[in-house]
Amino acid sequence: MSTETAKKPSVLFVCVHNAGRSQMAAAFLTTLGKGEIEVRSAGSAPADKVNPSAVEAMAELGIDMSAEIPKVLTTEAVKESDVVITMGCGDTCPIFPGKRYEDWELADPAGKGVESVRPIRDEIKARIEELIASLKED
Repeated sequence: MSTETAKKPSVLFVCVHNAGRSQMAAAFLTTLGKGEIEVRSAGSAPADKVNPSAVEAMAELGIDMSAEIPKVLTTEAVKESDVVITMGCGDTCPIFPGKRYEDWELADPAGKGVESVRPIRDEIKARIEELIASLKED
C-alpha cells in the first residue's frame, strides 16, 4: 500500500437495504470526492436490487448507479472505514471506538416514485458536500 493510499480517508454509508439512501450517498461521494476518498456502502438487510427511482433520480444529475448491487454490512467494512454514516439502521450498525459516526435522518425512498426521491437525493447531495469539506479539514 502506498503512502498516498494510506492517507485517503474512507467513508462507509449504511442503511437497512443498501438500495436507496446509502447508494445515492456513495455515488455522490464517489463523483464529488474526485477519487480522493475511499467510498463503501452496505446494508444490514440488503435488498435484491438498487431502488429504480433512486437510479432514475441520480441519472437526472448524470450519475449512473444502474450497475450497483446492494451489499451486506460486514464488521470488516466498519473496521476499515474512518467515517461511518448510518441512515436508519439503528442498533444493527456495529460500533467501534475511534471511528467518526454520523446518523443522517433521511426519508426512506423505498417504494416511492422519482418525484418523491428527488428531495431526498438533493438533501443527500448537500450533506455529501458538507462531508467532503469536513474531511478536507481533518
